[in-house]
Amino acid sequence: MSRNRTRILKMLANGKIAVDEAERLLDAIGHSGAAAPGDEPGASGDGKEKPKPRFLRVQVEESDGDRVNVRVPLNLIRAGVKLGSLVPGPAMDKVNQALHEKGIRIDLGGLKSEALEELIAQLSELSVDVDEQGGDKVRVFCE
Repeated sequence: MSRNRTRILKMLANGKIAVDEAERLLDAIGHSGAAAPGDEPGASGDGKEKPKPRFLRVQVEESDGDRVNVRVPLNLIRAGVKLGSLVPGPAMDKVNQALHEKGIRIDLGGLKSEALEELIAQLSELSVDVDEQGGDKVRVFCE
């Protein structure tokens, strides 16, 4: 275990930080590569490619205390794209029209597996954090 992780866990155990703050700090050092090579399971420090992300994660914490933590397996998204190719054209047109009426401008018939893989590769390097002044927090990232 890295020194940074140990420090964070000790601060949590001593009550100096809250659980959500500890989670945020652990996520931050995990994404920044602050841990020394070999600290993580499976990390060899020899420049090997890091593992592909397996989940799309969305976390929302509202100022009124409500929390949402969604973890969607990327394989489920991949399967959905493949199944979408089986939907008949007229049905797909109706789905696209309904999405457009809701303000979602996407053509589901145009989604291809290759494009999805590139999107997932790009998402693996992306972490979006939104902290509004009202206290609402939103995080979207792959893990």
